[in-house]
Amino acid sequence: MNGASPSRPKRKAPSPADERPLKQFRHGVNGKTSPGQNTPDVEPTSFMSKDDHEDDEVPVFYQPQQADTAEWQATIEKVVRCVVSIRFCQTCSFDTDAACASEATGFVVDAQRGLIITNRHVVGAGPFTGYVVFDNHEEADAYPVYRDPVHDFGILRFDPKAIKYMPVSALVLRPDLAKVGVEIRVVGNDAGEKLSILSGVISRLDRNAPEYGEGYSDFNTCYYQANAAASGGSSGSPVVNIDGAAIALQAGGRSDGASTDYFLPLDRPLRALRCIQDGIPVDRGTIQCQFLLKPFDECRRLGLSQEWEAAVRESFPKATNMLVAEIVLPEGPSHSKVEEGDVLLKVNGEMVTQFIRLDEILDSNVGNTIRLTLQRGGEDVEVDIEVGNLHDITPDRFVTVAGGSFHDLSYQQARLYGVACKGGGVFVCESTGAFRIDSADSGWMIQSVDQKKTPDLETFIEVMKGIPDKARVVITYKHLRDLHTLNTAILNVDRHWATKMRLAVRNDTTGLWDFDDIGEPLPAVAPVRRKASFIQLEHTSHPAVADLVRSFVRVTCVLPLKLDGFPRNRKWGMGLVIDAEKGLVVISRAVVPYDLCDIWITIADSVLVQGKVVFLHPLQNYAIVQYDASLVDAPVLSAKLSKDTITQGASTTFIGFNRSGRIVHAATTVTEVTAVSIPANSGAPRYRATNVDAITVDTSLSQQCGSGVLVDGEGTVQALWLTYLGERVHGPRDEEYHLGLATPTLLPVLSQIQQGHIPKLRMLSMEFRPIAMSQARIMGVSEDWIQRVSDVNKHSHHLFMVSKRTFERGSHPSVLYEGDIILTLNDKMVTRVSELDVMYSAEVLDAVVVRESKEMHLKVPTVSAHDVETDHAISFCGAIIHVPHLAVRQQISKLHSEVYVSARSRGSPAYQYGLAPTNFITHVNGKATPDLRSFLEAVVKIPDNTYFRLRAMTFDNVPWVVTMKKNEHYFPTMEWVKDGSEPCGWKRITYENDGQAIEGEPVAGTIPSTADDNGDVCIDEGDGDGTV
Repeated sequence: MNGASPSRPKRKAPSPADERPLKQFRHGVNGKTSPGQNTPDVEPTSFMSKDDHEDDEVPVFYQPQQADTAEWQATIEKVVRCVVSIRFCQTCSFDTDAACASEATGFVVDAQRGLIITNRHVVGAGPFTGYVVFDNHEEADAYPVYRDPVHDFGILRFDPKAIKYMPVSALVLRPDLAKVGVEIRVVGNDAGEKLSILSGVISRLDRNAPEYGEGYSDFNTCYYQANAAASGGSSGSPVVNIDGAAIALQAGGRSDGASTDYFLPLDRPLRALRCIQDGIPVDRGTIQCQFLLKPFDECRRLGLSQEWEAAVRESFPKATNMLVAEIVLPEGPSHSKVEEGDVLLKVNGEMVTQFIRLDEILDSNVGNTIRLTLQRGGEDVEVDIEVGNLHDITPDRFVTVAGGSFHDLSYQQARLYGVACKGGGVFVCESTGAFRIDSADSGWMIQSVDQKKTPDLETFIEVMKGIPDKARVVITYKHLRDLHTLNTAILNVDRHWATKMRLAVRNDTTGLWDFDDIGEPLPAVAPVRRKASFIQLEHTSHPAVADLVRSFVRVTCVLPLKLDGFPRNRKWGMGLVIDAEKGLVVISRAVVPYDLCDIWITIADSVLVQGKVVFLHPLQNYAIVQYDASLVDAPVLSAKLSKDTITQGASTTFIGFNRSGRIVHAATTVTEVTAVSIPANSGAPRYRATNVDAITVDTSLSQQCGSGVLVDGEGTVQALWLTYLGERVHGPRDEEYHLGLATPTLLPVLSQIQQGHIPKLRMLSMEFRPIAMSQARIMGVSEDWIQRVSDVNKHSHHLFMVSKRTFERGSHPSVLYEGDIILTLNDKMVTRVSELDVMYSAEVLDAVVVRESKEMHLKVPTVSAHDVETDHAISFCGAIIHVPHLAVRQQISKLHSEVYVSARSRGSPAYQYGLAPTNFITHVNGKATPDLRSFLEAVVKIPDNTYFRLRAMTFDNVPWVVTMKKNEHYFPTMEWVKDGSEPCGWKRITYENDGQAIEGEPVAGTIPSTADDNGDVCIDEGDGDGTV
């Protein structure tokens, strides 16, 4: 388990037989076929260049020797000392890269300075943290010093002094030795193994760079091809010849099972290495035009004249390709000068047919003007183009505000979609928090915020600085796949949960990203009273039924932090106003799962006011929220709740709201009133209703609507229609049940809340299920009791059996056990679930039960139900940790500690080292941590960037030990404590490196969000009204 995160699979290009998909086709989450994969073994097919079919035709294979000679064995022995396994995290989404934790390979190229070359898709464009492991299993921290803007290589730095038990040696880079037919070895961390040595023969030197879908792809370079068949974890491996020189860099391969590998030439990596060794900037030239290698026959079809072809063949006898312009970026240096399909002939008077020479010319002419000679449709064209610097169009900073993260569009993304690098809006790299736009899929570009254009990051920052907390603003945005469509949404700007506006800037000297707080939040504008009117409902059985429209309000719940295993970050539903004067609304707990949230209530589809959580029922699936009624000038009506329980067969009117938020209604009949058992979610325990009667009705509308009521002919509400969150089904969605809850069960709670008291409920800490008389008889219930059941309840003959006990903390006595059949509570027969409600107001119940065929009289104590909600959470190393919530205790037979892992951030130490949701932490560095306070005291003392040991227990009672390295820079330790005196209701405390507690958010680091992994991966739904 320790370090068991999957190795990063070798990047795969689609096979030539795959067809190019439509541009607007979306591949899963962030371009991945599975949201749970960091880098899929088989990348989705996408954006293959048109001549890739020709590129991969009839590859030439040279058969390597069957067994290594003594000479090869000696070479490999030297090489393996230079090869390292890289274990790394990309700590947050940035540009084309999603947050991940994985493994790869690299090799030392400067032993004195501690420089390692690996792939750019390993180093990543954004924040990176990792370490390298040498062949003798010594390790050293690694820091990025260079990542190429285009080509698939990057350079890491480590401290050579950290390697004490073996001499550090380096491989020599010899790109000039790469030839067709050269026998090679790929030496690396293949498929996550310690070391793998794969043999092959270079078969091509002139294939175009492979495309990897919508993520990062190399371009404007040739790749070498061989049949080495490397796989996961081999990214960044050196390709060596028999002399032990690195002649290429492993970078990718085919995804269709063919043993074909692609290698990056080392010309540009060698130049970058020498610049770094000399302490000078690595300038990289660009004219913002992508070229492809195309064979002479295709060049002729594009207009290459016989004279020029003859001249090229004479100058380069072995050449079979020429460079052809494929994509010219709008508003770039080549725009209106170079056209797609132009064949490149000369640069500054020198004939150029290969990428390597073109790269050399561009890199040495940054800031200068070069002259291109092109052939366009048989005509010679000469153009002068100014060479720009690739680093100027590669983002090196991002801003985090209102829960989302943003940066300027990169050259990578601009090239992929054929758009201008500058002025097209701000790229959303983390679509979370207030900026959860439609989905978490990447590719959104913010065009304007609050009616102000945001063409670039600098402008966006200034606009966001002027927006106060909780402001409702209009944003416009596009997706890079569909720039024809301008989308509009309204969002609530959050500057109270996410108070800081933080700018992160890459620092290639330290290898870290430096964080600065660049804007204090403006206070929220005081709300004002607003007027609204309700729609009129037509064709109802009674005017009072139509008036119920005035009792419905829309409730939107936004959750800034994942707690209690809840799978979503945003949910909405229709609530029922039960006291218009006090602004009390009842809503499903599938909408409001806990009180660390923002509640927004919309009245009459017009007036929006903020609400707060007043009460959360521990078992019956409803919450009561409250808004300030003085802010609403509308004829809101308090719903009248029935005191009588609705029965099977009764006629009623169903009024519900469908998935679009539209009201629908129908006369119907109650088909069933029965005790339900919502299945538990084993992967991530979360709130579910227990010990409740559920109502079903005879109308198809009932399963189309997650919110509503059942109402009699006089407009009295007989039952709430609620959404019940169920188990995780196959795929990324959760099962939801739509059922009715009779109103009499609400009345005692509502009465106390209306009097200004928060109910202090009691409960029996167990689940019950109904059993038929046939089963009860076999289990020992006497004929006398069976007859009494028939006499008491003419409509349903069953008793209730304890099916599962909830684990209780402390010394709570166990009186009832699984299998006990309840006959009476406080001298009253229990044949309906509602008759269990006596537990909510009694500290001790007189019970008559049947256990193992024996009738017993017991004093059954109840437990407090008002303190079961989570009120304290800790964010540590990317894990969200809190006391095991009620759903956990309902599903487990023993609590191993009060330190429960509820969620974790992708790309965090918790994710990298395998500390999973549903684990219990029992010890830190050998010291017992039975509760959150002792755990916090232990972890804040751990120095930053040092290893520590955690002893943990899985949900299935399997003990294990994990070693982790603390990372306070990107994942600071934070504490969330419920505090009624705080405006948000919660207080945050940050712990600095020395353990000092400071109130508020940290300036540096990745703030945990609802994009985190809590054991389930879900697709969030929109609000249905264009609101995000």
